[in-house]
Amino acid sequence: MKTEYKTIKVELKDGVAVLTIGNPPVNQMSPQMGQDFGEAITEAFGNDEVKAIVLTGTGKNFIAGADITQLQMVKERDDIFGVASQGARFLSSIEVGPKPVVAAINGNCLGGGLETAMVCHYRVAAKGINLGQPEVQIGLIPGAGGTQRLPRLIGLNNALEMIAVGKPIKAEKAYSRGLVDEVVTQEELLDTAIKAARRFISGELNLKIRMTRNRTDRLPSAAEKKAFLDVSKMMTAQKGKGYIAPFKAIEAFEKGLSYDIDKDIEMEVGLFSDCAITDVAKNLIGIFLNTRAAGKLPRIKGIEPAKIKKVAMLGGGVMGSGIVNLLFKGGFDAVLWDINDDAISKGVAALRKTFAYPIKKKMMKPADLDNMIDNQLTTTTNFEDLKDVDLIIEAVLEDMNIKQDIWKKLEGICRPDVIFGTNTSALPITEMASILADPGRMIGLHFFNPADRMPLLEIICAEKTSDQTLATSVAFARAIKKIPIVVNDGPGFYVSRQLGGLFGGAVFLSADGVDGAVIEEAMIDFGMPMGPATLADLTGIDINYHVNKTFEKRLGEQYKIHPLTEVVYKTGCYGRKTGAGYFDYSGEKPVPNQKVLEAIKGYLKENGVAPKKMSWQEVVDAMLALGINEAALMMEQGICDRPQDMDLAMIYGTGFPPYRGGILRYADKWGLKNVYDKLLELENEYGIRFKPAEMISEMAGSGKTFYQD
Repeated sequence: MKTEYKTIKVELKDGVAVLTIGNPPVNQMSPQMGQDFGEAITEAFGNDEVKAIVLTGTGKNFIAGADITQLQMVKERDDIFGVASQGARFLSSIEVGPKPVVAAINGNCLGGGLETAMVCHYRVAAKGINLGQPEVQIGLIPGAGGTQRLPRLIGLNNALEMIAVGKPIKAEKAYSRGLVDEVVTQEELLDTAIKAARRFISGELNLKIRMTRNRTDRLPSAAEKKAFLDVSKMMTAQKGKGYIAPFKAIEAFEKGLSYDIDKDIEMEVGLFSDCAITDVAKNLIGIFLNTRAAGKLPRIKGIEPAKIKKVAMLGGGVMGSGIVNLLFKGGFDAVLWDINDDAISKGVAALRKTFAYPIKKKMMKPADLDNMIDNQLTTTTNFEDLKDVDLIIEAVLEDMNIKQDIWKKLEGICRPDVIFGTNTSALPITEMASILADPGRMIGLHFFNPADRMPLLEIICAEKTSDQTLATSVAFARAIKKIPIVVNDGPGFYVSRQLGGLFGGAVFLSADGVDGAVIEEAMIDFGMPMGPATLADLTGIDINYHVNKTFEKRLGEQYKIHPLTEVVYKTGCYGRKTGAGYFDYSGEKPVPNQKVLEAIKGYLKENGVAPKKMSWQEVVDAMLALGINEAALMMEQGICDRPQDMDLAMIYGTGFPPYRGGILRYADKWGLKNVYDKLLELENEYGIRFKPAEMISEMAGSGKTFYQD
């Protein structure tokens, strides 16, 4: 019997063939692995010495699922259907094969990996590993029998949750639901699986009874299925707007789960293929791949990041406490500095609040937090105590003089290799670094509030930030489980300015007589988590005003503040923090603020502007055109030049709807000629703020797109 393939090793142990998959980095189902797997299984089935088979993986993965880069290459539905059908039939051949197959699930068992495990006749999982069908997160559904086998093992309710939401479960929960038959330590895994295989050989376990396809005891009746799925469709319609896969998963349950599982799997493969050719799936797959590649820049290729063990946090406010939370979870030692003991006490209290939710949900114990504070945290009001840290992150008052004074003092205390990271959201980092003897050690680390939950970290390079500083900062971002997006210094950096561009058209539409409520509704219908007025109230109308003033000063005439913005600012209603902004927050739920409404009405009356009706799509076109133009302007100015990073920043930093792929994916789909024409129309109507960037003009004329794939 052949013992070694390119991605699989085979070892015969007293009649049990152990197949170990080793296809780095995550044991993906690549074409080579598929070929090896097919040959190894076929040979094991045909070899008289082999009485049973154990299938296991290597490292942290059993089988992590299909290689979606292969899926991206297939464009036609029929081609996708053919490839997927072949894979589904192969797995079914294992299930109905002549010999028992036991899955020894050593690590991540996701997507096609779980589908493979479910065709095995017995499943042993290592403690703490993840099992799931996460395909919906990239716009797909299982395509090799997952929607038909999972309900047979764990019931329709649990299967729908795992497939339509895509969140994996731990081995222990999988055992309680019946997805796996045993949960053991990693050290016991292989021996336990071999013992299970021998139970088949001895006749204690029956092969046909153990086939997942023959399990029907967990399936609902026709009436129960209809009632449950009708409710599920209503709930999915509310939560899944813009997505396709969750509805296709429900359709697979609805049309399947019959006694003819092969026919049902063929139907599932068809629905999978329907999903795979959609823009939504392509967008979500692109986001997944780009997220994995974030921070991998040619500039820092081959540079070994410095080791970061101890991190100082300057300022224990909302942002600082959230960052210390991340340091704890990343296993770093943290030093919290603040101006006095009272501020330190408040900072530690704020830190404890960041762990309130996981403690409430019993994901951790209060004692666990106490241990982290005792073992990982040092507090101080003395800069001298920061002399042995590896990285300093500053989140103090947004005042250039204060920040520069702090950094100048620390330069004389800390080692020359210590990185200085500022969390400023507005101040120029190049200017901040100018007082340092080595400005190359300074970088912007712009966290988003709440820092412990928002996935994005905007990393800003000043003019002289060194490649070593950047490489270490990107590695640090990954270590605290953030998605690092690297941009260059400039007013508002990338995210703030891009969001300002996307929502900046609202004031022009309002000044033209469009009802603010229509603008809010249009952007929410488009897929944004909130409209421009709600966001302004959340961030602070006064803060937005001063940021816009900075843009006006540093970016010129095109960014001149609109007169209506001045009118709203002068009302003194600055948003939630003052109890009222565009909305009044004094009641049980927000309602339009009459003071601001009257101010807007007064402005319109004074300027002879009548109410104007505009459709949601017209609103969206105006808002998106300005947002796309802003992205092009920043590319021209060297703020950033990687469309994939810019789109990730908007998705993870502002909630831009992932199924649309990002603002530049949206631009490509819309067509740059259409964007250009819309900008010309808006410039003619509203002025220079909408003047098309040269890049937009050039792309419109040449037929180019932001993405070159």
